[in-house]
Amino acid sequence: MSWNTTDIPDLTGKVAVVTGANGGLGFESAKALAGAGAHVVMAARDQAKAETAHEAIRAAYPGASLEIVELDLGSLDSVRKAGDAIRAAHPVVDILMNNAGLMAMPESRTVDGFEMQFGVNHLGHWVFTNRLLPSLLAATAARIVTVTSTAHLTGRPVNPENPNHEGNYGPWKAYGHSKLANYHFALGLQHEFERRGLAAQSLVAHPGLSHTNLQVHTHAQGGGGWSAGLWKRMAAHTGMDADRGALSQLRAATDPEAKGGEMYAPRFVQAGVPVRRPILRPGNARAIATLWEVSEELTGEALDFEGAAGPS
Repeated sequence: MSWNTTDIPDLTGKVAVVTGANGGLGFESAKALAGAGAHVVMAARDQAKAETAHEAIRAAYPGASLEIVELDLGSLDSVRKAGDAIRAAHPVVDILMNNAGLMAMPESRTVDGFEMQFGVNHLGHWVFTNRLLPSLLAATAARIVTVTSTAHLTGRPVNPENPNHEGNYGPWKAYGHSKLANYHFALGLQHEFERRGLAAQSLVAHPGLSHTNLQVHTHAQGGGGWSAGLWKRMAAHTGMDADRGALSQLRAATDPEAKGGEMYAPRFVQAGVPVRRPILRPGNARAIATLWEVSEELTGEALDFEGAAGPS
């Protein structure tokens, strides 16, 4: 069975927030959601690129309803400001797509001192999701989709004694750990929704091997070593175009048959139509509990399911 953007139901009246909407998978997701009628909040760090993406979507869909919000996931102050601004403007948010991310970069730190990949890929989205929870829980049945990678299979659960890999950093290792954190975050969030009897649903998606600027940037910055060049060439010659790579997260976000706790990914792992994939990793419950504790401690915010975000 095939699935593409023509299968997205009418989203008129819905509000969708997409992080990293200025390029790659985020851009294609924002474009498809806007094309289906949703009002799309394009949350992005690079405002110039976001404006270009905004113009490109409006060129494809002249009637598209869009807005741009500045979001730097490497700064919790920026994350809080963005989340609070979106919540104030949109008391109801129907779709949150936690898409933005970094891959295999040289060791560095966020504004708040976190290892950059863990800080941006997971901790930034932890706080952003928390800030939007009141609006998400106000929706009839919101969808939160967190984008992981096949690299989550190489990752290890967060080490509470050394979450920032101090003295033990490897670009690909840290990437795998951050993508496993994304995976555990999505599953843990669904568990919290279920045990509270909430209608919101959390799903996880991975795009397979997609030809986006992520591989180009990774290779250019030199953090991924010799394998970064290999992945860049593979993505260019065998990877799916970004519009096809985005289908897994779009299906997770919009397919009426999709359910919380599920993962969507290409049929053939790195390529193919988006399908539901089994949740396989053992030890998820223990790893999720540890991730929750570490995330709360590092960010100072516990996910608030009662409707009030954490401290400013």
